[in-house]
Parts: sequence; structure tokens; C-alpha cells
Amino acid sequence: MAQRPPRSRPGRKLIFLAVLVIALLGTLVAGVQITKGEEDAASFAPKLALDLEGGTQLILTPKATDNSQVTQDDVDQAIEIIRQRVDASGVTEAEITSQGGQNIVVALPGQPSDETLDLVRQSAQLRFRPVLTVAGPGTIDPAALAAGDAAAQDPTAEPTEGATEAPSEGASEAPTAPPTREEIEAAARQAADTDGNGEFSTEPATEPADTSDPNWITEQVSYDFYTLDCTDPASRTGGTQDDPAAPLVTCSEDGSAKFILGPTALEGTGVESATAGLGTNAQGMSTGQWVVSLEMTGEGTRVFAEFSQRLLALPPPQNQFAVVLDGLVISNAQMTEAIPNGRAQISGNFTQETANKLANQLNFGSLPLNFEVQSEDQISATLGSEQLARGVLAGLIGAGLVILYMLWQYRGLGIVSVASLGIAAVLTYGVIALLSWTIGYRLSLPGVVGMIIAVGVTADSFIVYFERIRDEVREGRVLSAAVDHGWARARRTILASDAVNFLAAVVLYFLAVGGVQGFAFTLGLTTLIDLVVVMLFTHPVMQLLIRTKFFGQGHRLSGLEPRSLGATSVTYRGRGRFAPTAPARTAGSERELVGAAVAGATPDRVSGAARDGATGTRTRPVAGARPATTPTPHGSSVAPGTTNVTEPAAGPDSPPAAGPGSPPAAGPGSPSDGGPKASATPPAPAVGPDGRRLTIAERRAAERARQQGQERADGAAAGDPVTRPAGDGAAPAAPDGRAQDDTDSPTAGGER
Repeated sequence: MAQRPPRSRPGRKLIFLAVLVIALLGTLVAGVQITKGEEDAASFAPKLALDLEGGTQLILTPKATDNSQVTQDDVDQAIEIIRQRVDASGVTEAEITSQGGQNIVVALPGQPSDETLDLVRQSAQLRFRPVLTVAGPGTIDPAALAAGDAAAQDPTAEPTEGATEAPSEGASEAPTAPPTREEIEAAARQAADTDGNGEFSTEPATEPADTSDPNWITEQVSYDFYTLDCTDPASRTGGTQDDPAAPLVTCSEDGSAKFILGPTALEGTGVESATAGLGTNAQGMSTGQWVVSLEMTGEGTRVFAEFSQRLLALPPPQNQFAVVLDGLVISNAQMTEAIPNGRAQISGNFTQETANKLANQLNFGSLPLNFEVQSEDQISATLGSEQLARGVLAGLIGAGLVILYMLWQYRGLGIVSVASLGIAAVLTYGVIALLSWTIGYRLSLPGVVGMIIAVGVTADSFIVYFERIRDEVREGRVLSAAVDHGWARARRTILASDAVNFLAAVVLYFLAVGGVQGFAFTLGLTTLIDLVVVMLFTHPVMQLLIRTKFFGQGHRLSGLEPRSLGATSVTYRGRGRFAPTAPARTAGSERELVGAAVAGATPDRVSGAARDGATGTRTRPVAGARPATTPTPHGSSVAPGTTNVTEPAAGPDSPPAAGPGSPPAAGPGSPSDGGPKASATPPAPAVGPDGRRLTIAERRAAERARQQGQERADGAAAGDPVTRPAGDGAAPAAPDGRAQDDTDSPTAGGER
């Protein structure tokens, strides 16, 4: 049983797109109203980057605390730390560069907050601290506290083995909503207030014996630990001016864990040098694993020897020490043996890149830098509003030229292109404005260039789609089928093209810095928007327009007129039916114009061959009949006294019969003929009996066979010895008494 093809529903896609646009613009409008008057309020206009708006510029000069020489490596490491601080604070499109190998220039777009400026001004310090406890990056779980989980009540408790396993079968599978901030703080207050007096003590209950003593964990430290969420990037900003003589609650640099650390055991100045390399065993053979080797100063060797000896006797995780840089844990290692000679080796799952990074950080910490602010000024835009206006003007000119070309090349289809470009522009502007509010994105001039290039990317998708439709029309499909088949073929090309553009944008974004990243970001964003517009707007609109008379019947201004596209082949309709033929363009040929199949063709536009093909018969006079004719009930003319031979039509390959009002067919030797003459050879069929389109070679072979058959038939008619007396409609009798025309004539035998 044949299955019906899936019904196309373009209206649903258009409704989904409308809901998407309304949701985007509605979110932006709500954000503008809700955040009105705030520092980072939403706006209908995207925020501009440093090159278009200007901002604040700070020039910092790093100074070593021991008056030693500051190297270029120290400056580069300081730039990386400042960039990490700025990026974590949510400021984008900032420019941080080195000036003359000694100064650091930090340019922040717009009006940065005082907190952001303080992050830039502060220096970074490296310290070694003992680990008192370590846990996952999240906050306390109020549900676990209510269930009496010991790990939720005691920050020093070790997590149980089943803490990370799947819930039991009896547990509810329904997802639970995440706890609110109020619930987290209430649970943390309950777990931290061990004496139940409603206040958090800041002093240890018992005097700690050393920096690894758990008594350093006070009620206030416990509360801070419970409420710290290291999955939030704001908690990993760094720049914390911690007290070296007090415990510290902080996150790891990558946000994978959070710690309670004891007071500082060794300052970064105790490190003489740090190098990355492949580790060796006791026999001096390479282990193939990357390690970081430390060498301490004289004072550092003495302190670290006592520190390592103490950690060996402690249970985990208190037998670990953490390396803290800029207030964040960059490494935590377990002590496996005492280090009396000041030469330590940190091993783990290091790669060459991570080992070199840690070595550089340790070297930077060995020479702590204080940043001296040389100047802090407000700078104007390097390009300014004039360049922005020119960029926008260039984009409008480019879009205008694309629109004019589409209208000239595609006529009515150009209107679909203009509407699609308008939808793409609305989506792009709305998304950029929304990202400016939510993630602090700022539009730079390279970003504007990326949006201008997106006009060509979007127009390219339309051209591929429209040309595919035209190709289907040229191949003989009706317009409604050409839209669906053209889309199936064009979709693969559009997806491949946009995938290449998006991949190039991703690679460029991660390999570039500064303004080039802005270009890559907008290029990738507009490529995704192009897919949305083509899938949810352009194709559904074409499906709706093809149902109208203007586009569906191939109006000459629609851009889909079959005759102008060169569609001249026969179209098979199915069930043995073919498209109606159009008037022949050249003598002796019958070619049909297809593509704009209009139902309801009138009978007077159908040729005589088509009418005979509908009835299954055609008539012709017997050779040698008299030229006098009499009308028949069907409106044709037949010579009196002749035999009408009725033959079944041969289908679309049969030569056309004479229609109403056409002159009678003259037999061989008739006065109007002037002698035997071969009739005009009909053209070879373009479609086979099975509905398959014939190739050019097959058509030529059929044409030759038809011509040879016609020549044989004409030759047989010209050499017929039978003659008829003038005025007598009967043929002379043969010697056997039968009329010769009854048996010998090729047309004898009545209806065949």
C-alpha cells in the first residue's frame, strides 16, 4: 500500500520564528525596564568597545620588593594575571599590553567600576599554605543537612564512599529545584553555629599548635566555606589581599575544588627557581612524566624542611600543601617524603604545557611585584563615532547592492530575499544587544566588519536555493514540485557552506586576541542566524508563495517563468498523461513548455493528436481516394466513396491527426499533392512509456527508427498498382472475384 507523502506545514515554522523574535525582543525590553538606573543596565543599543567608545587607561610599572631587576618574563606573567582578573570580572574587549618592556598598559572600555580598577592596581603574592580541608566546588546542600549527613555538618569530615554514587531505587526520580541563596545561607548558619548562640566566633576555641592545626577552623571560617560557590566565575577573580597569619577560604584556579587553608608556612620569596622537565628515578632514568622542580633559598630550605617533616605525620588531606598565587590555589600536592636539602619535586598529571605554566607562576612568585600606578586617564575612542558611521554606511551600501542584484536577477524572488535579510538583521541586532547586557559583550569595529560580511553569507544561501529551484524547473518539474526538490538539494549545500564558515570562526576566535576575536564572534553568530532564517523563514515563505497564482503559474515577473528559464521538454503527469503541448516553435517539431502547469486547459487549446489520444483512435483516408469531401458528425472531412480506416492511437508517439478546419489529408497521386510525397516526420518522444525521460541518444535513435518506418510506408503507398476509375468509389475486382482493396490494400480490413 502506497504511503502518502508527509504534508508540508510551513505555517508552523513561521509561527515558531515569530515566537522566537518576540521572546528575544521581549526579554530585551523587560531587561531595560527592570535594570533601569543600575550600573550595568540593559540597553536597546549594544555596548561599544574601546576603539568606538573610549574608556579608562592605566599605566602600571612593576617594582620588585627587593629592588632586583624585573625581567620581561616577569612582566609577561603579570600581564597574564591582570588579564585573568579582568576577564573574570566580566569586562570584555580590554587591551592589556607591554610598553617598552617595563610598563604595563591596561585599557578598559567604557566606565569601569572601582572594584575592577582595584583588581588591576593590586599586586600578586605567592604563598605556601597547609591544607586543612578540601571539598567539592559547590555550596552546602540543605537537603543533606536535613538528612543528618555528617559531611554537611562538619567541614573537616571525609566524604563517604557512597556520597557520589547513584541514589537508591526507592529514591524519588523527580528532579528537585536547586536551593535558593536564602536556603543555602540558612543551612550554612545552622551547620557553622556549633555552640548555638546565633553568632559566629572568629577566634579559635583552642590555641593552634602550628599552621596545620584544625583549630584554625572557626565558626566564621566554616560559614564562609559552606557558602562559597567555586562554580561561579566571580569567586575565582583573584586579587584577594589575604592575611598570611590567618586561615584562608578559597577556590582552585580552575574551579574544581574549594579549600580551607592554614596560615602561610612559606612565602614565595623562599623559592630560588622553578623548572619544568621530565622526572627521573633513583637510577637517573627518565620516567616519561612531566614534573616541576623547586630549589629553595637558604632560609626557604630551613623552613620547608620543618614544614615537610610535619606534614608527613598527618592524615589526608592535612598532609597536603597548597601553592596560592593571587589568592587562588594553583597547585595542591601531597607530601611523600621530607625535603631537607631544599630541592623539591612536584609530580602529578602534568602535561608539558601545565608544567611550564606552574613553573612560570612559581618563578613569578619568587620575585613578588608591586604595581606602581604611573597614570590613570580617560581616553577617547581611537576610531570614534565617525568610523562607526562609515562602517554602518558601508554595510547599508553593500546590503543595497545585494538587494538590487537580487531584484534584477530573480524578479519577484528578490522580495523574498529582502524580507529574509530584514529578519536576519533584526535577529542579529537583538542578540548582540542582549549579549551586551548579559555577558558584557562589546561591539568593536572588527565586529561590525563581521556583520557586513554576513550580508554576503546570507545572500549566498538565497542564491543557492533559488538556483536549485530554477534547475528543477528546467528539468521539467512543475513549480510546486520544484520548490520541494530544490530545497532538498540546496539544503545540503547551505549546511556545508555554513559549517565551514562557523568552524573557521571558532578556530579564529580561540587563536586570536583583541579585536580579531570580535570579528570571529560576530561572524560565527551571524552564520548561525543565517541557518535559522533560511530554515524557518525563506523556505516556508517559498512554500506559501508557490500556492499563489502569481508565483504558481510562473508569471514573467515572478522570476520563475518556465519559458525564460529554457524549460522546453515534455513533462510526464503520471497515469499515462502528459503535459499539454504548446504551439511549435519550428516547423516539423513539437516541443512543450512546462513548469507552470495550469489546470483547466480549454479544449480549443488541445491539439487534434491530444483529442485522438484521449479517445484512443485516429482516422485517415485510404490512399487514392477522391479529393471531394463531405462533413462527418465529428466535424472532420472524408472523401465520398472512400473507406474510413479507424486505428487505435499509438499514444504520445503517434503523429498528430488533423483538427477541425484543417485541410483533408491528400493521398499519393492526388491533384493537390502533385505526386507521391512523404508526410512530415513527427518528432521523437521525450518520455518513454514508463514515464522516464529519454536521453538525447535515445531520442535520436527513436527519431531515426520513426523516419525509416515512414519512408517504408510512403514507398509502399507510391508503388501500389491498384487504380480506381474516376467517379467510381468501388475498386476493380481481382481475378478471384474479390475487390483488391479488401485484401491487398494496406488499409483494408476495417478497424484495426
